[in-house]
Amino acid sequence: MTKLIELLVNGVSLGMLYALISVGFVVVFRSTDVINFAQGSTLLGGGYVIARLSPHTGFWLAAGAGVVAAAAFAMLVDRLLIRPLRRRGARHDVAAIVTIGLDVLLLTDLTRRIGSDLMHLGDPWGNAVVGAGPVTVAQTRVAAMVTAIVLIGLFGLAFQRTGWGLAMRATAEDTEAAMLSGVRHNRVALGAWAIAGGLAAVAGVFLTASPSPGMDAATGQSALKAFPAAVVGGLDSMTGALVGGVIIGLSESLASGYQAQISFLGQGFGSVMPWVVMLLVLLVKPSGLFGTKAAARV
Repeated sequence: MTKLIELLVNGVSLGMLYALISVGFVVVFRSTDVINFAQGSTLLGGGYVIARLSPHTGFWLAAGAGVVAAAAFAMLVDRLLIRPLRRRGARHDVAAIVTIGLDVLLLTDLTRRIGSDLMHLGDPWGNAVVGAGPVTVAQTRVAAMVTAIVLIGLFGLAFQRTGWGLAMRATAEDTEAAMLSGVRHNRVALGAWAIAGGLAAVAGVFLTASPSPGMDAATGQSALKAFPAAVVGGLDSMTGALVGGVIIGLSESLASGYQAQISFLGQGFGSVMPWVVMLLVLLVKPSGLFGTKAAARV
């Protein structure tokens, strides 16, 4: 029972991090109808900036700089690559393919820079654990859960209560009608890409902190596990991003924790569990748990 509780807590914590990245997928998709596959390189790039600056500035300043750098990079992607395609009326799948090419290019460069090193971001939690009776959980996991809940809550409030959120909802509902009503679509899209980049960098901090050994060239692949979370919840649903992230995090944690019991499925089955869950959900609900049919047709 102790092991199960620890796996559940770790799974929820991991799922909240996936939810942060999933929100990035969702806001970009809702504002531009583009699936941003460059989230992995954005996450790795933000973490790389933090790791390089942390020994000189301290963790908190470095973390802030990494988040800003990731957000600025995402804005540049929209401004220099996606907006020209949008202006020319290019299909949304073309823009998605562009982000795949960009992701490959940036991951290749970052992999070259990182090499075989294991980079540490200098987080203040270290190997500390939080205990409740026989159950012990890494302090980083608790901090990740709290941070994700706060950020997603703040974003939800902004989405519902601010002018930018209203513009985002109007754009997602009918882009042309929103533009005719005075909504500046380019500004909405730019803000969405910035949020996606910033959230990816925040998630990268906790994905590479203890109990993980650190950040390496494969860390960017973690963002790809958030894509099944976004699909499971529904690519046009904020609620779905949160629920899908938790489902994927729990399934991965439980599959990895009980690897011995499911060894007949092969070693390392936990790493492919997000994709298995995604396929099972899509067989039942092609638009995701909270998605609309319109999202499935795009």
